[in-house]
Amino acid sequence: MGTRAEITEAILKGRTAGENGEEPTACPYPRTSILRTAWVKGYAHARRGGNGGNQ
Repeated sequence: MGTRAEITEAILKGRTAGENGEEPTACPYPRTSILRTAWVKGYAHARRGGNGGNQ
């Protein structure tokens, strides 16, 4: 399990990856990690345009 700081960092890294157009497979965390879930959340937010999906 990740700490709050690690989870926040993973979200921000995912968001940066999404903004930079990286592939979702670029996630550095293993499939069973809560940090992967956080990274994907940040990635998806960036790919949606960062507005919560309300386009």
